[in-house]
Amino acid sequence: MLATRNPDGPPRPGRRRRLLAAAGLAVALVAPPSPAAAAPPPAQPSASGTAPQAASATSAAAAGPDGFASVSALGQNGTTGGAGGPTVTATSAADLLEHIDTVGPLVIQVTGRIAITSKQGVRPNKTIVGVGDAEITGGGLDFYRSYNVIVRNINFTDAEDDAINVGQNSHHIWIDHNRFSGAVDGSVDIVRGADYVTVSWNHFDHADKSMLIGHSDGSASTDVGRLKVSIHHNFFDHSRQRHPRVRFGEPVHVYNNYFLGNALYGVASTENAGVLVEGNYFRDVPHPMWSASGYADSGPGRAVQRHNVYVGSGTPETNGTVVEPRSYYPYTLDPAADVPALVLAGAGTGRI
Repeated sequence: MLATRNPDGPPRPGRRRRLLAAAGLAVALVAPPSPAAAAPPPAQPSASGTAPQAASATSAAAAGPDGFASVSALGQNGTTGGAGGPTVTATSAADLLEHIDTVGPLVIQVTGRIAITSKQGVRPNKTIVGVGDAEITGGGLDFYRSYNVIVRNINFTDAEDDAINVGQNSHHIWIDHNRFSGAVDGSVDIVRGADYVTVSWNHFDHADKSMLIGHSDGSASTDVGRLKVSIHHNFFDHSRQRHPRVRFGEPVHVYNNYFLGNALYGVASTENAGVLVEGNYFRDVPHPMWSASGYADSGPGRAVQRHNVYVGSGTPETNGTVVEPRSYYPYTLDPAADVPALVLAGAGTGRI
């Protein structure tokens, strides 16, 4: 049996905005009975079972999002952030809080070290991008019925709660090339019916709780059919757990990440979530994946693994079938053996 962990506390709400509803479509992918790479069923797109492409520096400094944040859905044509709006600069907490609470598209350039408290709400249609060695410390950003927001190139340090909380039906959020360290709770939480999120090329630097998807075992009514998230080319650098921990979300696509020295576990799929874990590199991770056993007080989830590399790591636990992400968006998988070099060269701040 797994050791029981303390249940996750719900995040506090932020600000307002309505969401348009829509339903998803998906195709199933068969899980393997062992850690060997899974072969897709014949009906799937051929790329689902093809070998990864030759490694390159692709997407490390992409101009726009990929994965779920790029999908046209819920009345939103991908994620463009503050494009088309004016560019402003935030050099103080007062500047930052004013800009993120402004109605309409805005490109917010963050400079220097800005100390805030709690979690501060971000209105829709914003790009929040660090210039130089930008830092937000002490507090975090909160998305409450928000949408079409980009957060890039910022060091998030010592948040008293979550560094970024994507919640309450927020959608089309792209979190890219940031560094997270020292958050009391989650570095990035994606909860309460959030959808169409991409988390890419970030450095989770000795974090405790890196990423939670689905805040509670009792949230099926808000989360089933939502929480579609792409997680790729991140460096989980001696972060302890939740890379991610998932409840209900499907598909959650975890690919081409570098997992290094994650003491508790890599990925946990629980409460019938569907997680595809492919093309990742696990080094010194005793429990790369939990699924059929559940985790803590949460029931079992579904997880498929393929094309991963495990060095000094345990056996991944797979279970069931998972929706194929390629039925939503195209992507190119880098060879897992090349992932450490690619991620170390491209993830985190100062790389865009």
